[in-house]
Amino acid sequence: MRGRNREKRERYRGERNNWVRVIEQALEEKKEKSDLHAAHGSDYFLRDSVLDTGQKFGYLEIRTSRHKIYVSIRGDKVWLYKNEEDYRLGIGITSVEMNVATVKDADRRAFDLTTPYKTFSFIADTDSEKEEWVEALRESTAEALSNYEVAEQIWAVESNTHCADCGTPKPEWASINLCLVVCKKCAGQHRALGPGISKIRSLKMDKKVWTKRMIQMFQWINNWKANQFWAANVPPSEAINEASSSQERKRFISAKFREGKYRKYHLLFGNQEELNKALCAAVVTSDVEETMSLVFCGADVSCSSGDPELPSPIDLAQQSGQSLQVEFLNQNKNSEAPRLELGHFDKQYYVAPQSITHNGFLYKTASMGKPITEKRSKEEFSKRWCVLDNGVLSYYDSDRNSTPNGTIGMSEVVCLSINSPAAHGFEHTFEVFTDSERLFMFGTDSAQSNKEWIKSIAKSFLPAGIDLMNHDFERIGRLQYKDGLNLELTKVGWFALVTSTLYAWFQDSDKEEAINLRKLQELSEQSDHEVLVLVEKRRTLYIQAERKLDFIGWNSAIQRAAGSMGNTLSEQQLTDEDIPVVVERCIAYITQYGLTSEGIYRKSGQKSKTTNLLEMFLKDARSVRLREGEHHVDDVSNTLKRFFRESIGESIFTDEAYQNWFHTSMIPEERQKILQYQTLFTCLPQVNRATLKALINHLYCVQRVSDKNQMTMHNLAIVFGPTLFQTDGQDNKAGRVVEDLINHFIDLFNVDEQQLKKQLDEIVSIIKLRDVCLMQSSQNAGDFICTVYLEEKKSECELSLK
Repeated sequence: MRGRNREKRERYRGERNNWVRVIEQALEEKKEKSDLHAAHGSDYFLRDSVLDTGQKFGYLEIRTSRHKIYVSIRGDKVWLYKNEEDYRLGIGITSVEMNVATVKDADRRAFDLTTPYKTFSFIADTDSEKEEWVEALRESTAEALSNYEVAEQIWAVESNTHCADCGTPKPEWASINLCLVVCKKCAGQHRALGPGISKIRSLKMDKKVWTKRMIQMFQWINNWKANQFWAANVPPSEAINEASSSQERKRFISAKFREGKYRKYHLLFGNQEELNKALCAAVVTSDVEETMSLVFCGADVSCSSGDPELPSPIDLAQQSGQSLQVEFLNQNKNSEAPRLELGHFDKQYYVAPQSITHNGFLYKTASMGKPITEKRSKEEFSKRWCVLDNGVLSYYDSDRNSTPNGTIGMSEVVCLSINSPAAHGFEHTFEVFTDSERLFMFGTDSAQSNKEWIKSIAKSFLPAGIDLMNHDFERIGRLQYKDGLNLELTKVGWFALVTSTLYAWFQDSDKEEAINLRKLQELSEQSDHEVLVLVEKRRTLYIQAERKLDFIGWNSAIQRAAGSMGNTLSEQQLTDEDIPVVVERCIAYITQYGLTSEGIYRKSGQKSKTTNLLEMFLKDARSVRLREGEHHVDDVSNTLKRFFRESIGESIFTDEAYQNWFHTSMIPEERQKILQYQTLFTCLPQVNRATLKALINHLYCVQRVSDKNQMTMHNLAIVFGPTLFQTDGQDNKAGRVVEDLINHFIDLFNVDEQQLKKQLDEIVSIIKLRDVCLMQSSQNAGDFICTVYLEEKKSECELSLK
């Protein structure tokens, strides 16, 4: 026993000695650092001193113990102290490296800071304080994970070490088209201008943007050179500094870049033809500053150079080996030249009505700077007394409090979004987006309360005269847009999304326009510029939001609304003629490549390929392109059949009426039968009528070349009868109906025989052409190639078609 005790004492003595050595070593190192720092004549504390100004500091309550501690966020670390006195003395409890930490919202005013070894649960004094702490912690995490290499290279130029707008040191953001380095606060105002004016990227986080050439451009056109143009005429009374408010920054940055109020005007300003000529001359030299002056005084980056081999300024710059010129021109392909007449537009247009009042309890989450992608539980909402009055929504801890926890100005609201029922912990929720890149989510106890709040808030931020309130919208707000007739000028419109219809109140319009999103010919996103492109039959619309957060919401909502949303024909993506795109695409492909294929529609194709193709059509029919060589005609024909049999919930003849079609097929007298079919046809829904007519027209054409494909009227009826009626094919009633429809196609659908003859002549020409191509397939036949232009005759709008 004594031997074991002796061993324990020796082991404890050894551990104690180790601890003593470590502590003595730490104290010695601290003394050496202190002496070194004092020798340089600096403050007593080193870089990590607690006296360094933090991003955020103050008291937070520990949720488990209800005791308060002093917390300081500095750079990529969080320091915890017993109290403020210890903070000033530099006596800390611990520090947290934010590169291994995550921040998560909790209920009410609480939030968690989670590390691999411990979770710190804090409670802030107010909701707004909590939001500030959470945002500061997330910024600290971002800084811990960021890359300083690019920033250091760009800061190597003296003028780039201070914000080009307010002078704040060490700016970490840049406008990659304006060639300016700016601070975080000014970057927010740049982003509000939209990517058509200023494209903002982070020096530390947007790694892909910072190519070697881009960095060289920022070292060449530095803040000093850029401001020689942009800030040549800034009155001292209008300049901003590090301490300026967000409103002062907004006013100054809008005037500087949207209006070009302080720029140095080029001598050729106002003479478009001469500006373009000067641009073509400048880009073949190394004078990028001259190019910048020309472009932002109105020269067209895509103008014609007059040289057919080098048609644009970009081509000229590439040929001359001017890589920085090429980079600058590429970044400004879609930039807008400043326009003085837009200077007072915001103040004129966004005047919210002040007479709307409403109050009541709402359940609120902490505001966010990113989209909500996960379901929020009830515990993450805090009950707040909310008052909407005089254009301001204020929220309080209770209806007995006189000081609000926070406010949302209705003039700052850019969008209101209504979530689907039960999307979150509360059955009914809605989201408010502001121009400061914040998202507020609220929940209500009842559908009626939700409806009243939504109506009141929408009325409060919609300008007078914009009448979109008569729609049961799921999203409403303002967006910037350009249309195909004028791509130079960005305008502002108000939009409301209702199921698959986007109602738009365009600038200078006195009425709304409806855009059927399911009938768009194309819907795409220009991700580099955060622009959504909507192509209609007679118009192309370019939509962008003022803020990235708002754009993400609109993009997601419009993409979803433009897709197929159900299992009825009318819920599919449609053509202008109300035919499902999947039907139109398959018919067109078979007409082009499969009319002479033996057994077309009788053969089934490969099941795996038709399953994959059908899934693609149901997901987004508009994006599916059928190409010869990639898609076999039997796979396409089987996809069409499976769409009618499997993908729609009821037959094209409708469940309530299909028996009447069967009975009609039994009528012996032909004329009476045709009249009854016509009556049944007119009773079908519009999309069903258009689809049935298009399909029977196609089958009529298929059987006209039955000598080649062996698919007679009767054979087609055997295939399509059970398919269209969704029956098992045990009796011949369904086939008899389809055969009647094909046989009496001209009389049944009142077909213009001249139009039909033209269509059949086209089919004959297609067949002859294919026969000739097959005969010449072993020869090197030349292709016919032509150039077409989309919207404008410019190089970036040019396509070559074969």
